[in-house]
Amino acid sequence: MTAPSRPPSPTRPTQAGAGVELLFLRDEDMRQAQDLLMVACRAFTGVIDSALQEYGLGHAHHRIMQAVALQPGIAVGALLDVLGITKQSMSRALGELLAMGALRQETAPEDRRKRRLYLSPHGAEIESHLFSLQREVLLRVYRKAGGKAVDGFRRVMRGLIDESDMPDVSTDSFSSPDRSSR
Repeated sequence: MTAPSRPPSPTRPTQAGAGVELLFLRDEDMRQAQDLLMVACRAFTGVIDSALQEYGLGHAHHRIMQAVALQPGIAVGALLDVLGITKQSMSRALGELLAMGALRQETAPEDRRKRRLYLSPHGAEIESHLFSLQREVLLRVYRKAGGKAVDGFRRVMRGLIDESDMPDVSTDSFSSPDRSSR
């Protein structure tokens, strides 16, 4: 008996470009995507390594500052959820940012048990500098890739977030944040 016939596979381009529709994704395509995400993330965060070192900060500090810049007044508990880390993991970095005056915390008027976090002017300056370093990389890469590729990238990133187990992260609208220190 002969094996059932398969529909012919589409001709795969030798190099996938922006806007190329991949109908059949193989494990090697998925491995490549996984590897690219890992290396790209490392490269993108590496852009700010020397600046972080100059400030005496690490990537955990940056992630906290970035989250607070995106959501001024975020409660400490909500910050834990957004970053997906434990209180113990965040405690040291958060304490250091508060001690150096990069962040300030206020008691929430509606619930005195809640602490709200804001960037101080000094913290806003640091976060803005770090953002500008990564912004320059994104601008170069986005311009080189073109509008369709940037739109596709955003759809993929939002899809990864939507597929994750992160109920507090909404991809409905990523509006420009108010980066003021209030």
